[in-house]
Amino acid sequence: MKSIDQFIKAKEEGKKITMVSTYEFWSARICEQAGVDCILVGDSAGMVIQGLDTTLPVTLDEMVYHAKAVRRGAPETFVVVDMPFLTYQTDINEAVKNAGRVLKETGANAVKLEGGEEIAHIVEKLISIGIPVMGHLGLTPQSVHALGGYKVQGKTEEQQKKIIKDSKILEQAGVFAVVLEAIPSKLAKEITEFIEIPTIGIGAGKYTDGQVLVFHDMMGFFDRSPKFVKRYVEGKKLFTEALKRFKEEVQEGKFPDKEHTYE
Repeated sequence: MKSIDQFIKAKEEGKKITMVSTYEFWSARICEQAGVDCILVGDSAGMVIQGLDTTLPVTLDEMVYHAKAVRRGAPETFVVVDMPFLTYQTDINEAVKNAGRVLKETGANAVKLEGGEEIAHIVEKLISIGIPVMGHLGLTPQSVHALGGYKVQGKTEEQQKKIIKDSKILEQAGVFAVVLEAIPSKLAKEITEFIEIPTIGIGAGKYTDGQVLVFHDMMGFFDRSPKFVKRYVEGKKLFTEALKRFKEEVQEGKFPDKEHTYE
């Protein structure tokens, strides 16, 4: 992806969009070399990189830091950056200032905001001054306490109606795509067919216009993974075995050998 227009074109042509969430130079470079369409610099960095329990403590400075590293690693890839908790919800002028800073300092292409009708006016304002916005509905991690934890949303008829309504409101506000997280596959399919902008699912089944996973999840770096995560390699096992071999070779005097020594 080079521009927001290509997201819409992908949906029109039935081409699935691939997005990976990551936070640093080296994994971003791998994503670009693999041809991933879009990189999301998620505030999930707080949990994945910092070991926090939620995304709530993540700061704007931290997101700028991670986004800069990602952009250096993936200079040709479309990059979206999460706006952290309370950097856009409380004041529209602060939202403009903070979102503008993200694009200006990081070189990212767009920002992502969580929520529906309640943030539509903020979305409209950002877009009016040239800041592209991606939406996020369903399980919105910044509202984890209000939602009662990390659990599937859209199971009740009331929840389903709200998510569907919010998807159309966000589309009308001008978002170029919307992430649907942890909702039933049937609901995601209905939304995908209901709105003209692309839907990108994470734990939302196969009927969305694209899929996103966290790099570290799909690479198997954690002991356990959510139901919706497919582990494409057991990274933790591979890395642990490599480190054990390193320790053994050092202790046995096998490393460094002649090949890895300056003469």
